[in-house]
Amino acid sequence: MGILNKMKQFCFVNLRKKKYEILSDCKRVIGKPNKYHPLLLKGKGQISFGKNVQIGVISSPNFYSHYTYLEAREEWSEIIIGENVVLNNAFSIESSLKVVIENNVLIGVNCSIIDNDGHNLAIDKRKIGDPETASVCIHQNVFLGSNVTILKGVTIGENSIIGNGSVVTKNIPENVIAVGNPARVIRNL
Repeated sequence: MGILNKMKQFCFVNLRKKKYEILSDCKRVIGKPNKYHPLLLKGKGQISFGKNVQIGVISSPNFYSHYTYLEAREEWSEIIIGENVVLNNAFSIESSLKVVIENNVLIGVNCSIIDNDGHNLAIDKRKIGDPETASVCIHQNVFLGSNVTILKGVTIGENSIIGNGSVVTKNIPENVIAVGNPARVIRNL
């Protein structure tokens, strides 16, 4: 019975991954990540993966119920993911400009990065105006805990750690631990 259940799980996961491949419409994809979790690639921009990028973690929450979402919305939009990056389950990026994740970054469950306001903030332009954008850069060896949100214009310095549930609204220097909403540095590494 154990082998049969494992075979069913394997088939279920592979069918889910195939479904999201079919639903993906981004035509400008460079590189091929290791997918353990469904991955949806959307938009007119470019999405690139370095070597040894892992999408999803089997022994982590949301493995069977969620997917990874990467959207390079406009023709000029870019998402660049470096080498040896692990993106845990239910991760998302929405890029209207540019999001860079450098090498050896670990990202926890249910994290998101967005390089724009989503909608124009002016009341009369909220439905029709372009939102403000600013690039995001996560430098190498950064660790984002679970449920972290990174907002537009943020740079996180090398080796830094962002604690669970933090909302990062401003730059974080290298070699620190930052936590909270909004995230603030609590100590050096």
